[in-house]
Amino acid sequence: MLLLVGLGNPGPGYAGNRHNFGFMAVDEIARRNGFGPWRRRFQSDLSEGLVGGLKILAQKPLAYMNRSGLPVAAAMRFYKLTSSDVTVIHDEIDLELGKVRVKPGGGHGGNNGVRDLIRHIGPDFRRVRLGIGHPGDKDMVEGYVLHDFARAERSRADTIIEAIAEAFPALAGGDASGFMNKVALRVNPPRPSKPKPEGAAENTGKENGGDGV
Repeated sequence: MLLLVGLGNPGPGYAGNRHNFGFMAVDEIARRNGFGPWRRRFQSDLSEGLVGGLKILAQKPLAYMNRSGLPVAAAMRFYKLTSSDVTVIHDEIDLELGKVRVKPGGGHGGNNGVRDLIRHIGPDFRRVRLGIGHPGDKDMVEGYVLHDFARAERSRADTIIEAIAEAFPALAGGDASGFMNKVALRVNPPRPSKPKPEGAAENTGKENGGDGV
């Protein structure tokens, strides 16, 4: 079993906040993969489903983000999981919007939800870091993450959420690089090459007496 945790703050007032990017992504993964109904347990909303034959338990802790550790630890104890069975999706101010990185273990990077998880379950869980960009001043960070995505950002954020849900089977199967590549191609598709004008000759460097060097 994989325990898939989205980080965020509970309640409709926080639903569209940048800090709730993890909740948004887990909601879409559960919806797209036909998970069962959400139910309340371990001070969390839980939903179960199968992805590529692997059982996934999606969890959204309903404590505030900086108290996410205890609900996750309770679910882990009940299902006899270790921190290596846990994947956490969370917002990341050190990455620009549109960047998604997968990281096994490590520090908290200033994210209070990740900090509390480390305190309660140890550091060896996998993180899916969703870039939201930095406001440019550390004193502005709290207000920035606790505000909704700007109108100009919302469409891009929606595309990122959809891309993560589409690519999630690769991540569930252990292919972190494949997951990131799929997300990157969906979020930043390559520009189509311009067709050559009909009848245009290829420049070999030999026109007009040139020697091609």
